[in-house]
Amino acid sequence: MIRLNNVVATYTTRRGSINAVDGINLEIPDGITLGIAGESGCGKSTLMKVIYGDLGFPLTLSSGNIEYGLNDERGKAITSKTIRRQWFRHISYIPQSSMSSLNPVTRIRDQFVDFQGPGRNKAKILTQVRAYIQQLGLPEESIDSYPHQLSGGMRQRIMVAMATFFQPEIILADEPTTALDVVVQKSILQLLMNLQEQMGNTIIFVSHDMGVHYQITHRMLVMYAAKAVEYGSSETVFSQPLHPYTRMLIESLPMVGDDQMRQGVPGSPPSLWSVPQGCRFAARCSLATDLCREKEPAFIEHRPGHFAACHYAGNEQKVSEKTA
Repeated sequence: MIRLNNVVATYTTRRGSINAVDGINLEIPDGITLGIAGESGCGKSTLMKVIYGDLGFPLTLSSGNIEYGLNDERGKAITSKTIRRQWFRHISYIPQSSMSSLNPVTRIRDQFVDFQGPGRNKAKILTQVRAYIQQLGLPEESIDSYPHQLSGGMRQRIMVAMATFFQPEIILADEPTTALDVVVQKSILQLLMNLQEQMGNTIIFVSHDMGVHYQITHRMLVMYAAKAVEYGSSETVFSQPLHPYTRMLIESLPMVGDDQMRQGVPGSPPSLWSVPQGCRFAARCSLATDLCREKEPAFIEHRPGHFAACHYAGNEQKVSEKTA
């Protein structure tokens, strides 16, 4: 179980400090795929960095803590301060741009050796790597190539191979199918699902694509303007969304056999430099009342295992009165 306790992540800039993740409280069960959704700039990738422990100027964990439910080799609990030492072994990261993440002037095989640390038998490592990438559907000789000699899909499979080689308990995937065509996207997603089934690890998956979340995730976290606005099982979130923002995201999805015009979410997110009083989504919400504009809603459990930050979440009668 991963627990995020009032996590606040802050960027320091010349203009001042800004909270890109603001007061996230969350429990992520072991062995599931958690999807994180929301518009660009809502804090998804920053939250991933914080969980991964990729901190340092200008990003700091200014408040709260993370409990990973993991122990290091000496039996001590892994914390936010020590998680960096566990990269690849207990927690790994799959970035969205493989071409930017792989060293363009180093062969793939040498990059596999480098991330495993010094003092290891290179020949033994390469034998294990060649066997492993073949299990993932890559030709053995692909590790002898430079990144630019491989297709985008092959490079992304290499990134998945690097991230899963040690069978870490936690895998963070930040839009791992960006810039790939739909056929390759499907193969990468299927690969991640197969690996999770084999290893039983926890995957935290970021994507703008709600359709992808529906297909592969067990639970969903929806973020808006640095805040968590809804969290629950994916099935429940999609069938009975509690927050108006979640509902709008789902309703904007194209449906097979439905040729009706789809509408996006009107307006724009607020600036994090000057967040509004009350609910941050109120200016874009057709259901907003004076209460929404004056008081920030608490992120609470409205149904068993289903959380939302909305004054009218779960109160369908009040919502119907407002929309009538």
